[in-house]
Amino acid sequence: MPSGSSVLPLPPRASKPRTAGLTHVLDQGLGPAEVDSLLAVAGPHIDLVRLGWGSAFVTANLPDKLAQYRDGGVPVMVGGTLTELAWLHGRVDALRTWLQEHAIDRVEVSSGVVPIPADEKHALITALAQDFTVYAEVGEKDSDAILAPYRWVELIRAALAAGAELVVCEGRATGTAGLYRADGEARTGLIDEIVHEVDLAKLVFEAPRKDQQSWLINRFGGAVNLGNVPPAEVISLESLRLGLRADTLPAFHNRSGT
Repeated sequence: MPSGSSVLPLPPRASKPRTAGLTHVLDQGLGPAEVDSLLAVAGPHIDLVRLGWGSAFVTANLPDKLAQYRDGGVPVMVGGTLTELAWLHGRVDALRTWLQEHAIDRVEVSSGVVPIPADEKHALITALAQDFTVYAEVGEKDSDAILAPYRWVELIRAALAAGAELVVCEGRATGTAGLYRADGEARTGLIDEIVHEVDLAKLVFEAPRKDQQSWLINRFGGAVNLGNVPPAEVISLESLRLGLRADTLPAFHNRSGT
């Protein structure tokens, strides 16, 4: 339970490990001191850290950084860019070995830049799911590209059937593509259609911006899974989940105190 629940009637919030209300943080190159600070202040609120794009390959002292997260009780996943490149160069087995050598047990499978055919992407999910927890990403990284809602649903269902633990709905680190228009506004009809057809608990919505996080929490509740959260915004997001910011306060608190 939140530490302030003895003072205020805060909404329920499960402790880690959680199966709902997940917060996936995007690490774009944090240093050791920054990781320590993040975990000290926000560790209980972080369910997964994703090392963005292919940054894991150019991070100095990566084993030490992974150990920091591991000691802090936070799993780490590499970005889907590495999986796309491994597929492109026929090096998926080499990537598998590298992940195992670094004790990374979660991997993202995407096709946002490298156009992996859908059937081959799903075969890749199935193959990697034998050894790793797989998160499949669906959606376009190009803000001008429009994927019909029915196609989103088809690809999400296929990824789950192939063995993905969760499906990450594309929003980019900027919140300007996929689920969102170029100005960051949510494609509300698209999101509602996805949730109508797919179990909400199986979805992670990339939502790097506070207005996007607020909209999703107000729409679906504090237990919605959110990703691409900047490290500096974890405490802000947890506050939104509990109605401790004006943006979501009315959804969780009324005059009677419930």
